Amino acid sequence: MSKKTLVIGASLKPNRYSNIALRKLVNYNHEVVAFGMKAGEEAGVVIDTELKDYEAIDTITLYLNPKRQEEYYNYIVSLNPKRVVFNPGTENPDLYAILKENDIAFEVACTLVLLSTNQY
Repeated sequence: MSKKTLVIGASLKPNRYSNIALRKLVNYNHEVVAFGMKAGEEAGVVIDTELKDYEAIDTITLYLNPKRQEEYYNYIVSLNPKRVVFNPGTENPDLYAILKENDIAFEVACTLVLLSTNQY
C-alpha cells in the first residue's frame, strides 16, 4: 500500500541519503513529495524550495539536523502526518515532545532500512 511521503531535506546529489531514499521510495511505489534547498527533479519528483500545504501526508522522513529542524516544527505539525521518521543524525528530543503533544507518531529509524526490510 502506497504511503504518501514528504522528504524534508531532499537533495539533488545522488550520493546523499535523502536522494537515495527519495529514489527508493519511488521504486517501492510510494507517492513522494519533497522539500529541499535547491529546486530540481529527481526520479520524477519535483523538489520544492517553498513549503507547500501538502494533503494526506502519511509519513514525513527527515534529513535535516536538529538545529535546522527548528524552523519547520509548526509546518510539520500543520501537515498532521501519521508519523515522522528521524533518520540517523536527525534525532531530536525537542521535536519528539512536540509530536507527542500533537498525537503524531514518530520513530528513530532509517528509511532505507525500513524499505529494504519491508517495515515501511
